[in-house]
Amino acid sequence: MSQVIPVFKPWVPDWLVKITIFLVILPCLLLFGLSTANAGAAAGFYGIEPADVQYSMIIFYAAVASFFALERRFFVYIASREYFIVGVGLQILTSYICFHTHSLPVLFIFRFIQGMANCMTTSICITLIFSRLQGERAREIGYSVFYGMLLCITPVSILLTAPVVDNYDYNFLYKGIMFCYIPGAILLLCMMNAVRLNKKIPLYQIDWPSFVIYAAVLCLIGYVLAYGQQYYWLQDNRIWKSCIAIVLLLVIHVYRQLNLKRPSQNMAVFKYRNYVVGMCLIFVLYIVRGALGVTNLYFANVLGMDPYHISYIMLANIIGIILSILISSRLLILKRPVRLIWIYGFVLLLIYHAWMVFLFNTQADASTFIIPLILQGMGAGMLMTPIIVFAISSVPEHLGGTASAVGVFFRFLGFCSSIALVNFYQLYNKTNHVNRFQEQLTNLNPVAVDRLATYKRMLMAKGVPADQATKIATGLLSRSVDVQAQIRSAVDYYTLISILLVVVVLVIALIPYINRTIINVRSKQPAPISY
Repeated sequence: MSQVIPVFKPWVPDWLVKITIFLVILPCLLLFGLSTANAGAAAGFYGIEPADVQYSMIIFYAAVASFFALERRFFVYIASREYFIVGVGLQILTSYICFHTHSLPVLFIFRFIQGMANCMTTSICITLIFSRLQGERAREIGYSVFYGMLLCITPVSILLTAPVVDNYDYNFLYKGIMFCYIPGAILLLCMMNAVRLNKKIPLYQIDWPSFVIYAAVLCLIGYVLAYGQQYYWLQDNRIWKSCIAIVLLLVIHVYRQLNLKRPSQNMAVFKYRNYVVGMCLIFVLYIVRGALGVTNLYFANVLGMDPYHISYIMLANIIGIILSILISSRLLILKRPVRLIWIYGFVLLLIYHAWMVFLFNTQADASTFIIPLILQGMGAGMLMTPIIVFAISSVPEHLGGTASAVGVFFRFLGFCSSIALVNFYQLYNKTNHVNRFQEQLTNLNPVAVDRLATYKRMLMAKGVPADQATKIATGLLSRSVDVQAQIRSAVDYYTLISILLVVVVLVIALIPYINRTIINVRSKQPAPISY
């Protein structure tokens, strides 16, 4: 019998392995949220619209979601060290191109390639993480820590990138990412033996057409949801044609998967009721989690905070996530009913959104939002791992790969839907409030007239001429109208999310069969990336 060669060399301590894997996976996760870490700086540097910045991240996510099923074939064929080198090399190369380019189409193309390479690197890191975990308790903690890192990546990205954007051009972030990969990659290559993590399977009958069709579907879905409100949805031919293309390509993709001998996505997963329940809940969670962006917009546009100070406030959200990781992993270990864990998480999110409805104001102290943000982090962290592990445990072992791939699709769909809803409330709902306020101004509303006169007196007291003071006062009043519209839009959106959460909690409480699924944390690894 041949001797089994360990993955890492004998001299490597366990703590160094964990630190090295963290150093490798951190820039992979940072690369995901790089586009929206400072959307204003990105839009200004490339001369593009905010929707283009959002779509550059959607393209990245679409690449991860579409390449996930196909990536496994390359992962089991190529030796681990070589596969890791290819993944990291592609990410560094594409980051270098994104650092130099000013062309939006080039940026989109290489962000997509980055997503594919990111899927490769993250996949091997996750496999190494779970290969180091022994025992049921360790594996449960591994799931919680992994998904906790994903939840923390948005505030961490803002915190790390804000000082860079303040001192350099936006594209310098890609240069920083290139150097971030080097220490972890060198360490990992030095510590690993030349071994395979899986049995080698030849590259035959690779289903490239399914990947191309599926990637096109996801990119088009992201396009419709990112630009739909800006182009007035189906009133624009681009959105209309994209919707038709989505339906046609999706029908072709499902038909192919149903008739292929070895489908990349086995539609049989939808026969399992609890899996469908899990996917619906993860979709809702991503919509609710995306509402945190409205709070960030409020901090920036109403309270006038810069990204650096916003990132410090969002540290409270990270604290909440860490607390919930400790609690949820303990609840999983103690085999608490999953329905009870979900209710805890969604109730915490409900408290946060209902509380924020009363906190949105023109003036507020930053410390006021600390406890609500902790509750938001605790709610999201309490839900992510239990929902995903519950869904994966609901299907047989041979459907595990498809369950993970479809799970990435629902997370992608929830993420894009959240962007669409926020855009709707920022563009359409806010405009309605602005028009309503301006209508009151044109009707010589006494409050508006009094505020305009107050602005004018203050300016004239500072020595500003009367004519100029009138123009400045009108501008200040318009700014006040815009701020009020921003607040009303945020209140409306959080009220909608609160109603959604009430419905979800009631539905969970009234579904008794959820508890019949036993969570099996040993069954599958998680999907490579989420947001």
